[in-house]
Amino acid sequence: MKAIIYRRYGTPEVMQLREQPVPIAGKGKVRVKVHATAINDWDWTLLRGQPHLLRLFSGPFKPKITILGTEVAGVVEALGEGVTRFAVGDRVYGDLSEAGFGGFADYVSVPENAMHPMTANMTFEQAAALPHAGLLALQGLVGAGAIRHGDRVLINGAGGGVGAIGLGIAKTYGCRVTGVDKASKLGALNAMGFDETLDYEQTDFTRHGQRYDLVLDAKTTHSPLRYLNALEPGGRYVSVGGYLPKLFQLFCAGPLIRKVTKKQLTILALKPNQGLDRLNDLFEAGALNCMIDGPFALTDVPAAMARFGRADHLGKIVIKVE
Repeated sequence: MKAIIYRRYGTPEVMQLREQPVPIAGKGKVRVKVHATAINDWDWTLLRGQPHLLRLFSGPFKPKITILGTEVAGVVEALGEGVTRFAVGDRVYGDLSEAGFGGFADYVSVPENAMHPMTANMTFEQAAALPHAGLLALQGLVGAGAIRHGDRVLINGAGGGVGAIGLGIAKTYGCRVTGVDKASKLGALNAMGFDETLDYEQTDFTRHGQRYDLVLDAKTTHSPLRYLNALEPGGRYVSVGGYLPKLFQLFCAGPLIRKVTKKQLTILALKPNQGLDRLNDLFEAGALNCMIDGPFALTDVPAAMARFGRADHLGKIVIKVE
C-alpha cells in the first residue's frame, strides 16, 4: 500500500510517499480501506515534535509513529478475531488519536472501538472532517461549556475545523455566535452564518468591551485573567487547544478563579469517539456544516500540512485517498 511516512521530526518536507506492507487485522481489530483522512493539530504537533515535552510520548530522538493521520473514513475490509460491531463492507469513520494514528495511508488496522458507523448521507470527505473537530466542538460547547438556549457564544479560531461545526451546534440552541479569525476568512464566516465576525489582528476579543456567556477557544494565547474580561457573570470559557504555556497557566489558575469570580475557565480533555451518535443525528438533521478545504490527494499531504501550519485553510483540510 501507499503511505505518507516520516522518520525524523521537522517541517512537512520530511514527509515522503512510500510503499508499506498492508496491515493485518489483528485480534479485536478491523482493517479499513481509507477513502478520506484529515489534518489536525495532533498531526502538526507530532510532525514537528514540538513542544519538546511531547517527545516523552512520541520518541525522544525520532518518532515512534511514522504514519500520521488522526481522522479517517472508509470501508471495513477485514475483521480480526473477536470483532462483533462491524461486518465487511460497513462504512465507518473515527478518531485514531488513541489508536496509533496511521490515516495517511491506503489502509489502517485499528481496534473496533476506534470506528463508528457513518450515516447513509455522509460522504467520506464529510465523515473525515467530523470525528476530532466535531467532538471538540460538541464536548466543548455542550459538555464542558454547558451551553444554554439563547447564550451569546464566541468561537476563537472560527475558520478552522472546530468553528464551522461549533457554529451549527450553537445554532441548534438558538445562540448568537461571534467568530474570530484572520481578516481573509471573515467573508466566508459571514456567509457560513456567524452573526458577527472579528479580525483578531485588529480586535482583541478580551479587550473590546463585549461579554459572552460562553467562549470556545481553539487558539488559547492569553493569560487566564484576560479571558475574564470577555465573560458575563457566571460565564464559561473552554479551551480546546492553544499554546502550552498558556494552557498550563489555565490549568493551574482555573479552579481558583472559579471560586473567586464564579466564572469558569476550563481546558477540555477530549474523549475520542464519544458522542459520534449525536454528531450523526445533527448531521442528518442538517445542523452541521462540514466545511472542507480541499480535498487534496495523498501525494499532496506535505503541501497540505504546510497549509495547515500557516493557518491558511478554511474549515477542515481533507485528504481524498484514491
